[in-house]
Amino acid sequence: MATATMIGLWLVVMMVLSKGLSSTGVVLDNSKIPAFVNIGVLYSFNTSVGRMVKTAVEAAVDDVNSDPSILGETTLKVSLQEDTKYRGFLSIAEALQLMATQTVAIIGPQTSTTAHVISHIANELQVPLLSFTATDPTLSSLQFPFFIRTSFSDIYEMTAIADLVNYFGWREVIAVYGDDDHGRNGMSALGDKLAERRCKISFKAPMTPEATREEITDVLVQVALAESRVIVLHTSTAWGPKVLSVAKSLGMMENGYVWIATTFLSTWLDMGTPLSSDATDNMQGVITLRMHIPDSKLKKWFVSRWNNLTNLKAANGSLGLSTYGIFAYDTVYALAHALDAFFKQGNHITFSHDPKLSQLRGDSMHLNSVKIFNEGNLLRKNIYDVNMTGVSGLFTYTSDGNLVNPAYEIINVIGTGTRRIGYWSNYTGLSIVPPEALYSKPPNRSSGSQKLLPVLWPGDTTQKPRGWVFPNNGRMLKIGVPKRVSYREFVSQVQGTDMFKGFCIDVFLSAVNLLPYAVPYKFVSYGNGDSNPSNTELVRLITAGVFDAAVGDITITTERTKMVDFTQPYIESGLVVVASVKKTDSNAWAFLTPFTPMMWTVTAIFFLLVGAVVWILEHRLNDDFRGPPKQQMVTILWFSFSTMFFAHRENTVSTLGRFVLLIWLFVVLIINSSYTASLTSILTVQQLSSPVKGIESLINSKEPIGYLQGSFTRTYLIEEIGIHESRLVPLKTPEETTKALEKGPHKGGVAAYVDERAYIELFLSSRCDFSVVGQEFTRNGWGFAFPRDSPLAVDLSTAILELAENGDLQRIHDKWLLSSACLSQGAKLEVDRLKLRSFWGLYLVCGLACVLALLIYLVQTLRQYFKHGPEELESSTSGRGSGSLRLRTFLSFVDEKEEISKSRSKRKKMERISYRSRSEVGSSITSNKEYSHASSIIIDSAHEI
Repeated sequence: MATATMIGLWLVVMMVLSKGLSSTGVVLDNSKIPAFVNIGVLYSFNTSVGRMVKTAVEAAVDDVNSDPSILGETTLKVSLQEDTKYRGFLSIAEALQLMATQTVAIIGPQTSTTAHVISHIANELQVPLLSFTATDPTLSSLQFPFFIRTSFSDIYEMTAIADLVNYFGWREVIAVYGDDDHGRNGMSALGDKLAERRCKISFKAPMTPEATREEITDVLVQVALAESRVIVLHTSTAWGPKVLSVAKSLGMMENGYVWIATTFLSTWLDMGTPLSSDATDNMQGVITLRMHIPDSKLKKWFVSRWNNLTNLKAANGSLGLSTYGIFAYDTVYALAHALDAFFKQGNHITFSHDPKLSQLRGDSMHLNSVKIFNEGNLLRKNIYDVNMTGVSGLFTYTSDGNLVNPAYEIINVIGTGTRRIGYWSNYTGLSIVPPEALYSKPPNRSSGSQKLLPVLWPGDTTQKPRGWVFPNNGRMLKIGVPKRVSYREFVSQVQGTDMFKGFCIDVFLSAVNLLPYAVPYKFVSYGNGDSNPSNTELVRLITAGVFDAAVGDITITTERTKMVDFTQPYIESGLVVVASVKKTDSNAWAFLTPFTPMMWTVTAIFFLLVGAVVWILEHRLNDDFRGPPKQQMVTILWFSFSTMFFAHRENTVSTLGRFVLLIWLFVVLIINSSYTASLTSILTVQQLSSPVKGIESLINSKEPIGYLQGSFTRTYLIEEIGIHESRLVPLKTPEETTKALEKGPHKGGVAAYVDERAYIELFLSSRCDFSVVGQEFTRNGWGFAFPRDSPLAVDLSTAILELAENGDLQRIHDKWLLSSACLSQGAKLEVDRLKLRSFWGLYLVCGLACVLALLIYLVQTLRQYFKHGPEELESSTSGRGSGSLRLRTFLSFVDEKEEISKSRSKRKKMERISYRSRSEVGSSITSNKEYSHASSIIIDSAHEI
């Protein structure tokens, strides 16, 4: 019967509200400024928060009424209404009872659940509802225009928690909350903010708002079995500490756990100050948030006054001051300022009711006392226009209906007190500097600017908890491993067992061994064993939940990173092109190839140019550069080209000449060194040639291309490179690849083979008839795949980096993959013995030069022989055996020094002239002069001899 009566009463109230009270009702107030204004306070005054709010509100009303600058002669009259259950139908009845006193505004309610209910009544009666404890972010929606929050919305608190989680590098949290509007909507906001930072709520653990210790225990047992160890607790001061007490008894306050409590805990701590060790023993290491109130003289004054106000109530127990008490004080002042502006605008307070209400009300319900506040919208606007400096700091609203400069203190429960480790503000995020000191600077939300002081975590440790463990449910990780048919050095299954071996397996096992915790896992093969499985499909099965991870030769590609998270690459492996090559030996004219024809031409020109310049600079000073024109030309040529071997004999005496020569000798040194190095490479390294020059030549051709069946190469060549699918030939094994390359494109094979470098190194280790051509045209690596946001991927990445730093990764590589390979880009690093065919051109040039010089010398010698030969030459021409005599005479002439031959020839010539002169003495007197002249010549010649 009682239940039926309550339901009937609820329906009557809703019918009244749904009719929409008419504004054409009767005006009940006169047009004068009233002597007093009724405001209501709806709180549960038998709770600690309620008692604190009552004290703060009464103090604020007294201060407003004693200040003539606010409201003038009008005073505030407060009606205190006990919210006994602060939710549900009774709260509606209590709110209606409060509104029946012609209240222009209500301060309250205490909880978001009650606020959701009575906000509908506030909308209909146009009575502003001011609350600083109902922080549910959904109350700020357009659905509740008359709900005005006078503190910070939970949307900012959840943003701060999300920034904390991201700051410490965690990716998953567990949400423990009361299953009501406040808890559900708060966790929904937290989930959104975590998602913006690529984090998430992995497990939600709701509790009834009045959960017993047994119910709390059941929920926390489920939490303890989950993977995440970061727990966000979002409840009320009524039963939040009880959750922490149960967690302590279950061993969930030990090392490895992280507890982040919302503002309920800081409120409980502030109101209970000073706290006993028993009270705080259950929450050591917990992080909680507190609404930040900037330090000011007004704040110090209010804290001092609060102590005086609460001394009188010491008999009822100490009454601490939390931020809610400060916001309660400022709420009264903000309402007073809004009313003052309301009256100064010429507005009046009037109420009216709907005449149709008489048709629905019953005598016992007294619904005729519920009236609409006609100027409620105007007062609501004036409240949002308030701009004052209160105890809480700057008190004004933004365009979205929230207070400006939302900020929180981040505190750490230590011992019997707390320690502030930093701040969070909507302006700059996490910092160790008070937010008000940063508002004058440009906002900086970079990761480097986010800072906090060290934290003492549960378990009395300062080491940051990992934030997750493997679920304690006996389940092992199912790790998919591709069952390969080729390149089994990387990964292969041991025949007849469930074990795997290979390079990838050893890297994974070594990395797991470096983790500071045990990883329960088992390998599960993937593939039929007849062909290489698709690694992309293996990765997709992780997202489908078939596998928990994948280990093997899995290339990190863009498509796959959209599905899973990869570890740090443990081997680099980009795509390369392999083709058949043939050996090209050096030819006879290889000594000309180090320089291009242009280089040879310019070098020769500069040799001549430098020689000419040095001759010009030295000609007037240096005897080595003087003489007949022919001799000087020879000197220039000899000097120029002898500098190539630093064999020039001529000394330079001028400063400019020495400067030019010094620079030129340095140039010659570089040219000689470069020529020697290039020629050495040409003659000693075997050159490999191939018609395929790289991926570019494959794109421009129409020839078939091979690829490893099951790899991502096919997709990449089609979608990224643009090669037609019909040109691609799948090859399963290295043997198939070898046959296809040997056949070539014209005999049913392929022109080239495209695969990852890691595979190619193994392929070429025993196949030196093929080589890599062109450059590596992708930059990929192999990694282990895990579900998105898996913390194990992060820890294994750190372990792989450690393997690389200590050399273990290279040792594993050498164990499985090290072998002699034919791998160079365009040449095999194999030195052969030098053969004659590489040098016969040089010998030919040198031989031709020798023959040519000998021929010229022979012609010149024969000419001198017949001109300056000995006397025996004339007599030998007529005798027998003249041939051998002439040969001996000629050889003797060749052996004779050239100067002696010329002197002998000159003496004979002078003797002939002397003989002719004596024979002609008697025939002519006129010849005396000639004779005397000839005699003088003979005498002079004799002296010369």
